[in-house]
Amino acid sequence: MTDEGDQPVNAPADAAPELVEGTDERKRSGSKPFPRVPDVPEEEKPALGVPQGGGYGHGGPGSEGRERLKPIRFRRVDGDSQSNGSVRRNEGSPRSDRGCGCGSACACDESGDRRANRPVADGGAPPKNVDGEGSLGDLEFTPPTEGRSQDVYDDRPDRRVQVPDGVDLDTPDYSIRREMNDIETPEDKTWFMELDEAVIDADRCIQCGTCVASCPSDSIGVGEDGLPELVKMCTGCSLCWDFCPRGGLRYERQWKITGGEDNVKGAGDPITEFSARVEEEWREGAQDGGVVTSVLIHLLEAGEIDGALVATESEDEPWKAEAFLATTPEELIENAGSFYNQTMALGNLGLDRWEHKLPDKDPKDLSLALVGTPCEIEGIRALQDFEWEYGAEEAGVRAVDYTIALMCTKNFNYYRLVGDLIEEERAIDRADIGKMDVLHGKMMVYDRDGEMILEEDVENFHGAALKGCDECADFTGYCADLTVGSVGSSEEYSSVIVRTEPGLDAWDLTAPDLDYHDLEDRSAVGKLQGWDKKKAFESLKRPFDPDAPRFIEYSEHAEHYGTELNPHEADH
Repeated sequence: MTDEGDQPVNAPADAAPELVEGTDERKRSGSKPFPRVPDVPEEEKPALGVPQGGGYGHGGPGSEGRERLKPIRFRRVDGDSQSNGSVRRNEGSPRSDRGCGCGSACACDESGDRRANRPVADGGAPPKNVDGEGSLGDLEFTPPTEGRSQDVYDDRPDRRVQVPDGVDLDTPDYSIRREMNDIETPEDKTWFMELDEAVIDADRCIQCGTCVASCPSDSIGVGEDGLPELVKMCTGCSLCWDFCPRGGLRYERQWKITGGEDNVKGAGDPITEFSARVEEEWREGAQDGGVVTSVLIHLLEAGEIDGALVATESEDEPWKAEAFLATTPEELIENAGSFYNQTMALGNLGLDRWEHKLPDKDPKDLSLALVGTPCEIEGIRALQDFEWEYGAEEAGVRAVDYTIALMCTKNFNYYRLVGDLIEEERAIDRADIGKMDVLHGKMMVYDRDGEMILEEDVENFHGAALKGCDECADFTGYCADLTVGSVGSSEEYSSVIVRTEPGLDAWDLTAPDLDYHDLEDRSAVGKLQGWDKKKAFESLKRPFDPDAPRFIEYSEHAEHYGTELNPHEADH
C-alpha cells in the first residue's frame, strides 16, 4: 500500500527511486528516504504538532494498516529545566512579542536568544563553559601548591589500582634504567643515591642540612626521623654530595680557604679571645655566660641583621630542638640556652617558611645571623663560596652575614639520648628537665628549679651520639666569625674566640655591655681541640689533608670506605 508521491514502504532496496515533482532531494539522489510521518485528522492533532500518548507506530490514531514508524525524538534545554518530546513556554511572555522571529513555535529565552534553548541530542546535555559559538567561558582552576610537589590524590602516590585478584605486581628495581636504554651515565654525575649509600644509610649523617640547602631542584627534604630524604626526582647535579661534610666536602680544606694557613694548628689563629658574661637578669635562662644571645640582640638592635636562625624547643616534644628564625630581642631571650641535638639548620633557610616574620623585607636585602655547630658553619661557608643557585634555599644562603659556632665535640640523636638513656633508663621525665649541659667531661641535667638531677660521665651517653661526629676534628669552629663555648672559662662565663673582621665588629658592638676579660685558660681549649683531632684521625678512613682539593670524588670515597660504586644503578 502506498500514498500519493511516496515510495512503497516495503519496496525492495534496489528499486529505482520515483521522481515526483516537489519530492525531497534525497529521493532524486536515490538515497534512503526519511521515515514517513502519517497523515492525521486535524481534530486529532496535538496543539504543538508533537506526538502525544503512545506515539505513531505504537497504535495511535491513524496507524491502522500502516508500518509502525518510530518518530524522531528530541529535547530542548529551557533555562534550568529540560523537557523530552515537548517545548516549554516561557510563562508571562507571549512568544510573538520577543522579537526573535520564531512565531508560535518559539523556544527562545526572554532576550530572544535561541542558543539558550537550543535542542540537543536525546539523552545529551549542552557543553559546559562553552557558548553556542564555541567560545570558552570563565573557568576556575585550583592554584598549584608552592614549595613542594602537589598531591593530586589523598592516597599514596604509588598505590596500585585495579589490580586483578591474585596478581602480585612488583615495582621494577632502579636498575631497569640500564635495560631501557643504552645511554651511559656521565662520569661526573653523582646522585643522591650515592649520598644515601655512603652517609645516611651508613649512619654517618650529622644532620647539618647542607645537602638540603645545596639542591637546586629542591629534591631533598627532611624525613620524620630528622634525616635527609629524596622527595622528588634527583637530577644528578652532584651538589648534595659535594657539600656534605661527611661526603664530598674535605672540611679541613675549607678551614684554610676560610681562615688562612694557621687555622689548622692548635686552636687556630684567632684575632682575640675573651671570657665574658652578660650581666642582665635574663642570663639566668641562658647557657653559661649568655654571650651568644647578647651578640645577636646587639646586631639586631643596631640594624646589622634582620633575624637570627637559632634553636627553639619543639612544642610537641620537650627538649627536642627545632630551627627558628628569631626577629626580636624577646624571641632571642626566650630561646637562650643549648640543646644537644641537631636541627638540620641549613635545611631551614628557605625564606618562604619565614615570610610571615619578615613581611616587608625583600629577600635580596636581608641580612641574617646563623648559630650552629662547626659542621654547619663549614657547610654554609662552602655554599657561599660559589655562585650556583640553590633552589628554595638560595636567598637564605646568600643572606647569612654573621656566623657563630658553638664549641662541639659531638652531638646526639634526640630519641636515643632523651628518650632511651635519660627518660627510660634513668627514669627522668623529659618534661621535668629545665637545663642540660656537657661540661668537664660530665653530662649534667637540672630540673626546672635549677636543682641538679643527673651528673654522669658523658662517655656513658656516647651510644646516643651521632656516629659521624667521631670523624670531626673541628671542635672550635674554624670557619665561623665567632666561636663561643664553656671550655677555657670559669662557671657562668663563656669563652669567646673572634676569628674574622665581621666577628670583631659584632664583638665591638656587644663588649661594652658585657663583663669580660682575657680568656682564662687557653690551654684547656687547645687540649680539647687536640683530643678532638686525635679521635677524628682514628675514625677517618680517608687521609686528613688540608692541602688536597676541596671536593672528594665519590669513587675516591668508596675506595677508602668500601661503599658501593654506582648505587643509583643497583637494585635498591
